[in-house]
Amino acid sequence: MEKQWTLQRPDPKLVEQLQNHLHCHRVTATILANRQIRSTAAARAFVTPSLNDLKAPFNLKAMPSAVERIAAALRRQEKILVFGDYDVDGVTATVAVFGFLKACGAKVAYHIPHRIREGYSIRPEHIDTTARAAGVGLIITVDCGSASNDAVSAANAAGIDIIITDHHQISAPYPDALAVLNPQRPDCTAGLEDLAGVGVAFCLLVGLRRHLRDIGFWKNGQAPNLRRYLDLVALGTIADMVPMRGDNRILTRTGLAVINQTPRPGIAALMTAAGLKSHPITAEDIAFRLAPRINAAGRMDHARIAAELLLTRHPRTAAERAAHLSDLNRRRQETEQAILAEIETDLASQAAILQSERSALVLASEGWHEGVLGIVASKLTQNHHLPAVVIALNNGRGKGSARSIPGLNLYACLRQCAADLQGYGGHAMAAGLQLDARRLDAFRNHFEAAVQAHSGDADLSARLAIDCELYFQEIAPRLVDELENLQPFGSENPAPLFMAQDIVVLSAQTIGQRHRRLKLRQRGNRRERFNAIWFNVEADQPFHKRYTQIAFRLQWNRWNGAKTIQLQLEAVSGGSAD
Repeated sequence: MEKQWTLQRPDPKLVEQLQNHLHCHRVTATILANRQIRSTAAARAFVTPSLNDLKAPFNLKAMPSAVERIAAALRRQEKILVFGDYDVDGVTATVAVFGFLKACGAKVAYHIPHRIREGYSIRPEHIDTTARAAGVGLIITVDCGSASNDAVSAANAAGIDIIITDHHQISAPYPDALAVLNPQRPDCTAGLEDLAGVGVAFCLLVGLRRHLRDIGFWKNGQAPNLRRYLDLVALGTIADMVPMRGDNRILTRTGLAVINQTPRPGIAALMTAAGLKSHPITAEDIAFRLAPRINAAGRMDHARIAAELLLTRHPRTAAERAAHLSDLNRRRQETEQAILAEIETDLASQAAILQSERSALVLASEGWHEGVLGIVASKLTQNHHLPAVVIALNNGRGKGSARSIPGLNLYACLRQCAADLQGYGGHAMAAGLQLDARRLDAFRNHFEAAVQAHSGDADLSARLAIDCELYFQEIAPRLVDELENLQPFGSENPAPLFMAQDIVVLSAQTIGQRHRRLKLRQRGNRRERFNAIWFNVEADQPFHKRYTQIAFRLQWNRWNGAKTIQLQLEAVSGGSAD
């Protein structure tokens, strides 16, 4: 889809103020202003984030009840079950809570459901088959449970307490659990609504550690170091695409430092399997290289494989698990590409309808693999800039995944269609649902109407948000260093995007099947010449010698211990052969 280029224009006085206070490049100050940073204090906190700046996790609603109950279970050596979700956020949260409790001497086990055979979140049958049969007295859910009222009722009847930790949207009536830690609760004033599920789980660990210290639990020993678990927090936070601001940015930045300094064996093995060896791991590396491999376990087999990878202390076992995940990821890619190609072929035949009438894509078919529906929905959203729901039909039932566009609250749209659904859950940008296949047409009509009703704040046109125009003569190592310090990038803190005009292509070559390596200079400036990389170039994109303008990101290219400045092209316009 052709995107409209939009050049952001922040207040010049604010840019000057930030530049003078931070003694930084005017481009860096411009980016900070574009990220809605309105004061020098906020700018200072952004460029030098500290764990001391985290909001108090003890303010989470129901935290005291949760930590007191867990402490009692530890003292009595009661069996505890950690119940997690099968995506990266859920797996990392499961491993973090399980690992911390194990370090506290707990009798603890974990269970992650099979995506297809068991489905999402804890269910009444888990109380009998997984908890009561093993003599569990306390269940702690991570990244799930906010809508599991029936399971909580079954646990209460069986005399098993449940503590829910989650970050998905929650609606009344809440589950009648011993404690529900979810910053999305309207009655929770902790200000932690942006946290991923692993972030909420980490808050529980912070609260529990403090409580255990207060009651003298470690009289003869040392409390576990919570920094050991921030690598997991970084993985889950980046993978779940929650806003990369505030506490999420602090936790992720610290977690990335842990990964780059002393990675646990499982992460080190996964880095090797993904070909990440010689440079600092970034949020982008996790999002596009590590997280897909971890997710592949739950999508194509069982998420337990990923949990075992992250828990093992043995490099050889880690290498075996990482290789297995890479194989699963290749299978996932093949399956996803086949479904996406089928859908795009069908949509191409309906191009006129797609452009003129549809406010959303709701697609369903038998035979689609349930494990890749979310990825397919994401790709469709990117390709067509419409919210997308992809549903696999099986024996009269449909199970689907949905993805949204910026500014459109997907969960609110699904809530408006609740009468058509057997169940749904998620948040503003991503959700899952189940329905009776006979309700498919009704759901499609009602969902499109809901999207139209809630699209007031949505960015309905595909845009390239350009941070500022950047002249080649301004590009220097100091600027690239300053830009790198704005990491980690993610939702609501995207990697800076620049525009340059009158670009001359000095050389260009194809690498791999769809990538191009170029050397560029700007017209009128013969001195500054920069290498550029252009990923996933369309097959019909011709080679040009000039471009009227290019949109690009600026980065260090690290290779064999050296680093050079590189432009990463995102879009071009006005190409000519002369």
